[in-house]
Amino acid sequence: MTRILVTGRTGQIGWELQSALAPLGTVIALDRGGMDLASPDSIRRAIRDASPDIIANAAAYTAVDRAESEPDLAMQVNGIAPGVMAEEAKRLGAVLVHYSTDYVFDGTKQQPYVEDDPPNPLSQYGRSKLAGEQAIALSGATHLIFRTSWVYAARGHNFLRTILRLARERTELKIVDDQLGAPTWARFIAEATAQVLRQVGDGHKAIADYAGIYNLTGTGAVSWYGFASAIFAEAKARLGMTPPKLIPITTAEYPLPARRPANSRLDNTRLSAAFGLTPPPWDKMLKLCMKEIASPATA
Repeated sequence: MTRILVTGRTGQIGWELQSALAPLGTVIALDRGGMDLASPDSIRRAIRDASPDIIANAAAYTAVDRAESEPDLAMQVNGIAPGVMAEEAKRLGAVLVHYSTDYVFDGTKQQPYVEDDPPNPLSQYGRSKLAGEQAIALSGATHLIFRTSWVYAARGHNFLRTILRLARERTELKIVDDQLGAPTWARFIAEATAQVLRQVGDGHKAIADYAGIYNLTGTGAVSWYGFASAIFAEAKARLGMTPPKLIPITTAEYPLPARRPANSRLDNTRLSAAFGLTPPPWDKMLKLCMKEIASPATA
């Protein structure tokens, strides 16, 4: 039976991975108490205790703005820890699955980014995530790195949940309209990961031949303002919510500690060519997530 170690079990992607990967083997899911990513010794101990065939690292330091004042911690968790996991994966002969971000790019390209475009992160968060990618690649471990963007889910801390909360508190919201990206549902990321690993496990793909970086986002693109508008259209239809007034603003009008790329669009062609996966449009993902939120069974 394949043993699968999932980190970040209470996070958005980690939570979804537990269900998505369950049909593939025995899932051992850890939170910070079971593996402290700020401690290399804790990482090594947890991996050696679990002795997994697959490590799915969904844990990360995700406080983008706070990383500007905590660069060392962000680097420890996002940059150094993945390298330690990769070293352990190589020692065990395990596969490491890791999740990265559009923030490794500076957003100046006019077209969607492909995997081989030169990274140039604008923030400490982006630099720490890039360092994690590089450490994994240098380790020699067999790995799959999925770069995704604008991740959200029915639970956890994300733009969708924040915007729904603010809608209950305010009658007017100002939302940035000059940054473009593809909102991506955490459940899709988890299910796509499972599909890729299933192809490898069934022998349809030799994992070593397909190791590397893949973009994994919803298709299409929208601004944060457009995303908020779509969220409220769904909330009105499904939850009976009266949306607040939305006002589009520029990035310059909403300064934050960490700089964001103006263009976060990622091209999924490599993923589709390698594994036959075509991600659904971002707005279709949103409808499915909002359907879940509207369900009485949703906590």
